[in-house]
Amino acid sequence: MVHDQGYAYPLFDEFSNPDTKLEAMDRKGIDVSVISPAPPMFYYWADADLALKVAQTVNDGVADMVAANPGRLRGMATVPMQHPDAAVAELERVVREYGFRAIEIGTSIEGAQLAEERFRPVLRRAAELGVFVFAHPYYVGLKAGLECYYLTNLIGNPLDTAVAVANLMFSGVLEELPELNILLAHGGGFAPYQIGRLMHGHKVRSETHARTKSNPRDLLRRFYFDSLVFEPQALRYLIDLVGADRIAIGTDAPFDMADNQPLETLQAVPRLSHTESHEICCGTALRLLGEGR
Repeated sequence: MVHDQGYAYPLFDEFSNPDTKLEAMDRKGIDVSVISPAPPMFYYWADADLALKVAQTVNDGVADMVAANPGRLRGMATVPMQHPDAAVAELERVVREYGFRAIEIGTSIEGAQLAEERFRPVLRRAAELGVFVFAHPYYVGLKAGLECYYLTNLIGNPLDTAVAVANLMFSGVLEELPELNILLAHGGGFAPYQIGRLMHGHKVRSETHARTKSNPRDLLRRFYFDSLVFEPQALRYLIDLVGADRIAIGTDAPFDMADNQPLETLQAVPRLSHTESHEICCGTALRLLGEGR
């Protein structure tokens, strides 16, 4: 796979072979994985016909992979967000035909923020169907200052997530759709670690509370987060900030930016209680999937 930005990675067998996926899960001590499409498969630049065809092809492939071992694998769909009517139709199809309880959406859609009004029908329908949204950064061209050293991923990804979070907070979307569940990749990007700045800005700047009066810290806990921050101390901070019941293990497998020892990272978290470990290891994810309390 070669990106327009120039970087490349191999298409490992784990991307598509369920036996290889299960072997990798066994090595990492993971019982159940939710299979999500890789962001290059979003095709947000495509016209309606092509975008829908690609989404259907990807989702059917995910369903085939899950069918190989439904006891240990779950499916997550992609939808053509740039064409909201088609996105809603595909969302309804994967729920109806495959019982999927999750969709993956870019933190932006070809530069447009997820909080924009035109994407609201997709988010609303997901909430109505009890489908959670996994928000993952989506590459759109080069970014000034991030051209070298793979910074488009190392810094660009968490930055894109933080921008999406702030827009979703201050736009009033979270209050408009109280049943919407959004899971953020990479521990929520930079947002949890700059929440104090957002809170202060909400107090002193009229722009930030034109559409919402809610405290940003309260709104932050409307999100869910994966645990993929690599640093145990950072994960301890996230647990203290939002609660372990809002965090689920993330792996990023089989990309090179994966945490290949996610349980070891979790076990290294200072003062981790049994309850916190249980929530992060399975409780949060099972509730999002409608399989737990």
